[in-house]
Amino acid sequence: MANTDGRQGDGANVHTAEQTTKLILDLQTIAHNAGHTVPLAIGLDQENGGVNSLFDETNIRQFPSAMGVAATGSLDMAYEIAKATGQELAAVGINWIMGPCLDVLTNVKNQPLGVRSMGDDPEEVSKYGVAFMRGYKDAGLATCGKHFPSYGNLEFLGSSLDVPIITDSLEALSLSALVPFRNAIAQGVDGMMVGGCAMSSAGVNVMHACLSEQVVDNLLRADLGFDGVVMSECLEMEALSQNIGVGGGTVMAVNAGCDLILLCRLYSVQLEAIKHLKLGLENGMITSERIRRSLKRMMDLKATCTNWEKALSPGGVQTLSVLQPSHSQLSSGAYNASITVVRDKDRLLPLSSILDPEEEILMLSPLVKALPASALAHGKAGSITSPGPTPWGKSVSLMSGENIFREFGRSLARKRSGRVLHTSYTANGVRPVHENLVNRASAIIVLTADANRNLYQHGFAKHIAMICKSLFALGGEKREKPLVVISVSSPYDFALDSSIGTYICTYDYTETALQALVEVLFGDVSPTGSIPGSMSQNQKVNQSKQHWLVENFNEERDVKALDDLLQVLEQEGPVNQRSEFFGCSSKTFLLHNPGIEESHYVVRNSSTQSLLGFCSTYVFESTGTGVVGAIMVDPDRRKLSIGHSLHSRAIRNLLQRGDVKRFQLGSRLPSVFLGIPTSNNVERKRLRRWFANMGWNTALSRPVCSMLLKNLPTWTAPDGIARSMQHAEIEFDLVHGWQQADSILDHIKTSSRQGIVEIYQLALGDQNNCGIIRAKRPRDGTVLGSVILCSPGSDWADALPALKDTNEVVWAICSPVISPAAGEYSTMLQGLILLGIRQIKQQQADAVLLDCVSIVYFLSTRCE
Repeated sequence: MANTDGRQGDGANVHTAEQTTKLILDLQTIAHNAGHTVPLAIGLDQENGGVNSLFDETNIRQFPSAMGVAATGSLDMAYEIAKATGQELAAVGINWIMGPCLDVLTNVKNQPLGVRSMGDDPEEVSKYGVAFMRGYKDAGLATCGKHFPSYGNLEFLGSSLDVPIITDSLEALSLSALVPFRNAIAQGVDGMMVGGCAMSSAGVNVMHACLSEQVVDNLLRADLGFDGVVMSECLEMEALSQNIGVGGGTVMAVNAGCDLILLCRLYSVQLEAIKHLKLGLENGMITSERIRRSLKRMMDLKATCTNWEKALSPGGVQTLSVLQPSHSQLSSGAYNASITVVRDKDRLLPLSSILDPEEEILMLSPLVKALPASALAHGKAGSITSPGPTPWGKSVSLMSGENIFREFGRSLARKRSGRVLHTSYTANGVRPVHENLVNRASAIIVLTADANRNLYQHGFAKHIAMICKSLFALGGEKREKPLVVISVSSPYDFALDSSIGTYICTYDYTETALQALVEVLFGDVSPTGSIPGSMSQNQKVNQSKQHWLVENFNEERDVKALDDLLQVLEQEGPVNQRSEFFGCSSKTFLLHNPGIEESHYVVRNSSTQSLLGFCSTYVFESTGTGVVGAIMVDPDRRKLSIGHSLHSRAIRNLLQRGDVKRFQLGSRLPSVFLGIPTSNNVERKRLRRWFANMGWNTALSRPVCSMLLKNLPTWTAPDGIARSMQHAEIEFDLVHGWQQADSILDHIKTSSRQGIVEIYQLALGDQNNCGIIRAKRPRDGTVLGSVILCSPGSDWADALPALKDTNEVVWAICSPVISPAAGEYSTMLQGLILLGIRQIKQQQADAVLLDCVSIVYFLSTRCE
């Protein structure tokens, strides 16, 4: 097999379509004259976007990147582009394409694969991957999926000598990253490239995937059933060649199950690999049977894509000239359909609607290298000059990467017949020259390229946005300057940052992509693209979610397993931060209250009896409220849709009831999750998005937490509170037991909060351990406010696990209810809690737990 190398510089052997056709024909002629029974397999990377090994501005068409194609939302477009790409490669003699790229971006940040992937949704990547395969095959090419088992969620240790690591478990990979590979195998993919990454998780510990029998022979061949040609990652990659060596790596790759060893660059290295392959055969490390199996697979692949008649008569430039008109039209349509306007909150587009011809546009671009699939990358790079402003129309010499954006600026200037200024930016951030130009221009365009990995770009764009928002007009009134941020590579740079009001994605910065961008900016093309996968506004229900068997909780069977799960969850939090599960046990969630109907659900391992997930639900009869009290999943089983399955079952059962009037997340009884967990702000944001995706309205949710007042013996109330209480026309008293039930139960009817009636009934029934402080109007004795005091020995202390989360004596002040008729809400609440603390101090307590309080701002407390 010959594998062409499109890299520019020493060793590059692909330059133009005409030269490539002659090179391949010469190789095939040599092979034919030497008596080869079948032609050579000639393979090439031609992913489009920024990764094209064969570039010829005249004869080879440019198409969007894989993610750009997926952004069009059209599987038919994907097929036609793949077919067109295949036809052009076949015309020059290529018979095997190293594609499609089947990696799923399960972690979109800091992943160099970027737009070479089709997105973060396994099913969507799978569908587009199969469409690409069909197109390549119909053009007469063999296919090769890559990069097994996935380059979509790699951990990087920093050095180029360190191997990137996959830390996902095999179970997690099977449900996500392996889905496109599994479907490609089912649809007849001819070859598979195995990556050079490491794998480290439970059940698998591999230094280099392509050198591992566990990955190639076991996972890929035995488990997934692939019997086609397996190709290794390039063994010249620094992390592999320096740690193992090409010779040793060759022997390991063959024994692992690879049929082809990829060596892209140096002839001397290829000779080294051949030498060690022979040595491995001679000393018995490699069996002849292994070689025969690989040879058969390779012969079977060649039979699908080549023969001597085809190999010795390539169509060449003549065929390409016939294909050019239709392929040019396809290229233009694809780029126009891929450009994505993620947001345009201030309606800045088209720019012609907000700018007069005499007004200036400032474009700010990062210093980047030209993409391989770029005319400027194949031309002569200019010298480097200072990053001063460039009015188009004046001669200037810039870096080759800057030339691309210079040409983009010229296109903008021609389109609007106006002036466009341009300067670059670097990791040095916003400089005075940038600020001066921003003040001068009437609109700003900031370009970014993978800002998630190049964080200086993210900081620069945010700084410019801040400047634009703080500018003032000549008359002194505030006037925000129009700002458009454009990601010319990964769409994830600012996809979730709504502070960037107008945000556009192009998915690559080839000349063809930027020309389509010009058309969008000035309204000649209406953008229809959307970010592929989970971020798409038109994203359909994720079909890749695993549907787990959800069973009803069986108290006799599942109590111990639930206690074990709670113990694991309690230990997973940060060292110095209290977990919501501290003090929890199965008793916490099993209320056995006659006024509360409870139904709980589990996902369990029936073999080990362990719980993978648990969901508690309650129906409070007094208010008709259906509550999802808790959803918890084993930390080792997260991101496998267990929580999704539990949630779906819980909501379905609540909806089927006829007595549920409203739904609520979190519960005061039991008092574990009072809403979306608040102990970790980053996690809270993630969970808010998760519940929002589940259909909950989280827009009005607010953080609510339990607060612990420690050092109670030395605590004193602030003077201002004590004085204000003396002037309040409110009487307070402390009552116990059912003798005062009527007035209290009438009062709490003013609250619609779920669980309040049941909590007060529990307190009234446990007069030895609970009391209720009332705030009354003196003239008629009307109860205007109340709060419960609870000792750690109360009957419902299990439902307040925070009471047990200490070696100290802790009482609770919980469930305040203030009547709408009360005039001074804050004064009354302060009085109830102040008197509660004084009563608890008399009981020699060490601390007070304030349950479900977000408004008691006057206490010297802290969230624990």
